[in-house]
Amino acid sequence: MEGKRSEKVADLIRKEISEMFVKTIKDPRIGLVTITRVTVTGDCRSARIHFSVPGSVEERTRSMKGLDSARGYIRRELARRVNLRYTPEITFEFDPSIEYAIHIGEVLQSLQEEKEEKPDEN
Repeated sequence: MEGKRSEKVADLIRKEISEMFVKTIKDPRIGLVTITRVTVTGDCRSARIHFSVPGSVEERTRSMKGLDSARGYIRRELARRVNLRYTPEITFEFDPSIEYAIHIGEVLQSLQEEKEEKPDEN
């Protein structure tokens, strides 16, 4: 039962933080951040926010600095919006899964192009 609660809290946190990025957080360092998932501990006192940012390593680093800077605001705003006994401590972690998926897509595309360029060898 406890796992279900932490999953619901994680979904709620993801929704609220995503909305904050769109409506209230205006830090230009953050850029186009996408929340890929949120994991919450069983006691709901800690939340790990996994995010992705399109672009270079420099843009990712700049976004991470902006997120770290906005962490206090995000936690306070989360406490105001969500009725929980304890507002979880928030940590941000870069999620490379979207970049990896794009890379795999590019590899598959190049293999398809190579296949189409070579005549059938049979």
